[in-house]
Amino acid sequence: MLGNVCVHRPRPALILAALACLFPALARADLWVTGYYPGYEQSRLAPSNIDFSTITHVIHFSLGPNSDGSLDAGINSLTPSYSTDLVTHAHAAGRKALICVGGASTESMFQGATAGTNLVAFVNNIINFMSAYGYDGVDLDWEPLTATDIPQYTNFVTRLRTALDGFSPHKLLTVAAQAYPVYGDPPAQYTMFAMLQSQLDQINIMTYDLSGAWEGWVTWYNSPIYDGGFEFPNTTELVPSVDGSVANFRTNGVAPGKLGIGLPFYGDVWTHGAGTSTGGTSLPRQSWSNAPTVSAVTYSTIMSSYYQSNLYHWDAVAQAAYLSITNVVPTNDIFLSYDDQHTCQAKVSYARNNRLGGLMIWELAQDYRATQPAGQRDPLVQSIKQSLATPGVVSINPAGQNMQLGFSSLPLALYRIEWTSNLAAGPWNTLSNNLSNVTGGVLQVTDPAAFPNQPGRFYRVQTPP
Repeated sequence: MLGNVCVHRPRPALILAALACLFPALARADLWVTGYYPGYEQSRLAPSNIDFSTITHVIHFSLGPNSDGSLDAGINSLTPSYSTDLVTHAHAAGRKALICVGGASTESMFQGATAGTNLVAFVNNIINFMSAYGYDGVDLDWEPLTATDIPQYTNFVTRLRTALDGFSPHKLLTVAAQAYPVYGDPPAQYTMFAMLQSQLDQINIMTYDLSGAWEGWVTWYNSPIYDGGFEFPNTTELVPSVDGSVANFRTNGVAPGKLGIGLPFYGDVWTHGAGTSTGGTSLPRQSWSNAPTVSAVTYSTIMSSYYQSNLYHWDAVAQAAYLSITNVVPTNDIFLSYDDQHTCQAKVSYARNNRLGGLMIWELAQDYRATQPAGQRDPLVQSIKQSLATPGVVSINPAGQNMQLGFSSLPLALYRIEWTSNLAAGPWNTLSNNLSNVTGGVLQVTDPAAFPNQPGRFYRVQTPP
């Protein structure tokens, strides 16, 4: 949901000011856009080329935890000059820079670092590194996080939050959270995050890598918004999705405003499979007799080496993009699932409509193409930027009893206009539904209803999906 606007006889500027005072929640800043930025990518994407008008928080990835509580800055090429360069550019843009600790396959190191007396040294080492380079907080990426890790994880987060509270201004503590529990584990992570949420500024869900060529599986998307009601063969279990993961966090008590959803700037290439409905793996939801291979490929590589417009498909049910590539030899067929501009726009809308806190990108350099013209080098970041700015603030132009509402729209997107006379309690009524503009631009909506007995109407724009 975008901001609400009241139609009244007073001037619109006064209305907006009154709304900000009477309903502070409506004046809340829009979604955070947190981007991971690995040290090993810094020579390819310089901090000066990060679009900080879109990226609100940049996470420097990452310090490796050692089992004795020490830190390894070299594992991901974090040099002193790299740290200084990133923090300087982020602060110059008025944005936050955080230092990440962890990454894939760091569970055993975290277990040792947070055990017994190692924990005190570990927390101190993190705090000292953060402080030495002027970072605005710490991000934790303990992977995988199993149910048996929860007591140590909880104690670690609590100790680290206490240490960060000794700083002024406020230092941020964010986490990367698994979209689903480790296979075979109980769903204990959801209640753990519900308990810890007051100590965390962002809980960014890694809603990607949601599929693989595992036994009993089918070809499926890397990061679909919805499952579409599709179940695994011979089971009643729904396939993974962004919405399914978010629902698990929310139903277990995590506030939606604490949650961010993942935007992978890479895709999955499925190939070398056999025994599907088309021979090889070229479509979503395919079973196989011979398992395919699945490998990750960056968005920039997808666009330079795989993409052709005739191969592109948009799954409106799952809200996911893919390429379907068939070959003379079926085992060379390709199903390529990835997030494109359309997906980014849909995820911005999903986050807004579900009142989430924001979005998280893994990772910024995978979108960057230095050889492209200015303004086209980071197309996914720019699509997020455009989505956050559209619809813009609804403008009100009273003309008698008819009310004219105008807002900027994206090409092919659908919008719904709703109104209520009671902002606090609702209900919200649909004025216009499924509005669209093929080329984008300003959409005009008229409310012809007279409301002499009402103190005013509030309007809101809801965006897809």
